[in-house]
Amino acid sequence: MNYLQVYILTCSDGSFYTGVTNDVESRFFQHSTGLNENSYTHSRRPLILSWVSDQMDPNSAIELEKKLKKWSRAKKKALIEGNYDSLIVLSKKNFKK
Repeated sequence: MNYLQVYILTCSDGSFYTGVTNDVESRFFQHSTGLNENSYTHSRRPLILSWVSDQMDPNSAIELEKKLKKWSRAKKKALIEGNYDSLIVLSKKNFKK
């Protein structure tokens, strides 16, 4: 089975980019070198690889990527920092809306 990982990059402007790949190192290199001039990260380099998921089956990885892309900046930051208590609080605040 071809496993995938979800990753979050921190861009030079402070924004986050979330993606999914089967080779995080290669994909980060592509982002960092500006291989695709039309990509979100191209004009926001240098980049930091801030978070990487465990390997998972493709359907789960794509589902997680879509979920993370909808998260607030605060929730992504809590995930990156490993601040799971804040992540739970932020999730409950969003759930009450």
